[in-house]
Amino acid sequence: MATWNSRGLRGSFLEELINLTNEKYRNQNLALIQKVPTPIKPIHIDESTRHITLAYFEQKSTVDYIGVVQGIPVCFDAKECAEDRFPLANIHEHQMKFMEEFEAQEGIAFILIYFKSRDCFTYLPFTYLKTFWERMETGGKKSFAFDELNPSFEISTYSGTFVHYLEKIQMDLEERQ
Repeated sequence: MATWNSRGLRGSFLEELINLTNEKYRNQNLALIQKVPTPIKPIHIDESTRHITLAYFEQKSTVDYIGVVQGIPVCFDAKECAEDRFPLANIHEHQMKFMEEFEAQEGIAFILIYFKSRDCFTYLPFTYLKTFWERMETGGKKSFAFDELNPSFEISTYSGTFVHYLEKIQMDLEERQ
């Protein structure tokens, strides 16, 4: 079982920007998105500071965020990638299953990826992710390259909104029609 501090700060830059974005969306009555806490079981607590110093994940998490945008249920995960190639090992099978089930209930599932080497944020619709996943499952590449992504799903900062993904949800919806 993995400890919570072994990977705990990975993605914290992206998550902080998303949290600020979600707060702005909420204040503007555009969306209500919440961070899904990962349930942990504390093993050791420092009595002097009351901080958890060792813990284990109690169960597998689903996605990082869930909520509603103008009446549309959404769920998504936030991932950071150091290079131009995103390893599909960063997505777990139970997450794929959850997102697939979420979409079957007429929700929108996606991944927000920050490519550090390019200082670029991108929105990856679940349908695209599923294509890459199926390619891997049939013996193909276990990753996808930045260049394989649709450039129109790149996210730009807009009016003080750090990761303005609402426009990309709209694009995603339009592609589905």
